[in-house]
Amino acid sequence: MGAYRSDDDYDYLFKVVLIGDSGVGKSNLLSRFTRSEFSLESKSTIGVEFATRSIRVDDKVVKAQIWDTAGQERYRAITSAYYRGAVGALLVYDVTRHVTFENVERWLKELRDHTDSSIVIMLVGNKADLRHLRAVSTEDAQAFAEKESTFFMETSALESMNVESAFTEVLTQIHRVVSRKALEVGDDPAAVPKGQTINVGGKDDVSEVKKAGCCSA
Repeated sequence: MGAYRSDDDYDYLFKVVLIGDSGVGKSNLLSRFTRSEFSLESKSTIGVEFATRSIRVDDKVVKAQIWDTAGQERYRAITSAYYRGAVGALLVYDVTRHVTFENVERWLKELRDHTDSSIVIMLVGNKADLRHLRAVSTEDAQAFAEKESTFFMETSALESMNVESAFTEVLTQIHRVVSRKALEVGDDPAAVPKGQTINVGGKDDVSEVKKAGCCSA
């Protein structure tokens, strides 16, 4: 794991947002995935916080900057700044609370209103360890995900089940989208100069391709 200790040592930076009702376990999913390399930075101005973790996808180092809503969702006050530049999203519901699954449709609409159409979305049914309290069947969620063309996975932040897989799958799929986009403009070598931000969500995009700098330490 020592290969990319340096915070700066990555090929891609992808912004991923966590959305869904309050109390479904978004923050626990985030800390589960990032705890090994936890760097929580509080952005109280817009009431969000994010943590980062780098993983390897193919032969590239992908740094994920994962944003969490810090309780704003109960006030429905998530701003467009939260979504800006996001190339991936985990839309989380709680398998033991059916209402959190019913609200997924509203979250999806908000997400699609604020992000680029190529965003990678994964529907996540969290708290799957609470088998005896289950209120949302895997089949119903799977059917919804297929209808909406999103990925789907059930997780348990408590038991660490599928948390790694859910984030890794999202980042892998984003990498594929980005590689495809690069290929589409590939016949003109000047089209994507090294280090140009990949435009997936507007001018303030966080996600970027690292400059291939000869001189960066």
